[in-house]
Amino acid sequence: MLRRLYHDQPESFAFTPANQAWAEAQIKKYPEGRQQSAIIPLLWRAQEQEGWLTRPAIEGVAEMLGIAYIRALEVATFYFMFQLQPVGSVAHVQVCGTLSCMICGAEDLIGVCKEKIADKAHDLSADGTFSWEEVECLGSCSNAPMVQIGKDYYEDLTAEKFAWILDELAAGRVPTPGPQNGRYAAEPLGGLTSLGEFDSGKTKYNASAQLASDFGDTVKRIDGTEVPLITPWVKSEKAAAKTSAPKAKAAAKPKAAPKSVEKATVAAKKPRTMKAPRTAGADDLKMIKGVGPKLETMLNELGFYHFDQIAGWSAAEVAWVNDNLTGFKKGRVSRDNWVEQARKLAFGQETEFSKRVSD
Repeated sequence: MLRRLYHDQPESFAFTPANQAWAEAQIKKYPEGRQQSAIIPLLWRAQEQEGWLTRPAIEGVAEMLGIAYIRALEVATFYFMFQLQPVGSVAHVQVCGTLSCMICGAEDLIGVCKEKIADKAHDLSADGTFSWEEVECLGSCSNAPMVQIGKDYYEDLTAEKFAWILDELAAGRVPTPGPQNGRYAAEPLGGLTSLGEFDSGKTKYNASAQLASDFGDTVKRIDGTEVPLITPWVKSEKAAAKTSAPKAKAAAKPKAAPKSVEKATVAAKKPRTMKAPRTAGADDLKMIKGVGPKLETMLNELGFYHFDQIAGWSAAEVAWVNDNLTGFKKGRVSRDNWVEQARKLAFGQETEFSKRVSD
């Protein structure tokens, strides 16, 4: 299939500050002179931010990596994962049309797409909120027919159920992904014939669907508020730079804005919370310096159970948590640097404090 860039392109592209920092961290994974190896994750991040891959985005990524624009264009046009024209603002639907799904009713799902979205694949719906395409096997053959919407699979579909899912998304609601016929995962329709001791009741949904439900980001695009990818190579580099920095730099430190001034400019924003811990159980938040039993209970009540939740707090979200730790002096989260501690713990590393607690 001939893949060309869309005829109507925006004038410019720029990563959001959070995504720019993420992209720079990815480049640091690779040795000097090999930065071009980060081409796919950076193009993907640009697409997740904008919804589709624009020419300015491709050029911007090429410039970041120091490679010729044509090299980045070759990658973008080769892989069908990259959308080269606008997609629906609410969701882009990918219908699996390979053997198992086709036998089990994929054509009916495509018919729903033509009726409710647009007659042709990749065309936007009349209001610009949806688009669709037929794709090759998505690897969920035992749950055919199925579609991928955003980050998740909707499986065991009928035309009627699929139409309902689109209506729910159009109304601003996100149906729970996973099997749509009552199955927990991919067990036989007639029930388990082996592994009878398997207890599906440990979680309400199967692992993938449960995480999607917990995070609430099924069709959500990357905007910098999600839990960041842990980049220990960047942290260790910063630590090395800090220990080797000349003492004379300390004199320049007062030039930075006082922390109290910085905090005053941050509007508090509630972080993403969870109704309950994940299947494996809550993390021991007391491993974070400054968090005792009382604070751990309070954090759980607020909806925070895991290190990676705390690791993803932005300055605005830290401000919200500080404001909602009733009975504790404000600034506790920042003073003890919970976010940095949580990032290390989420990655399986230890902090000086967690080592003492473990011992």
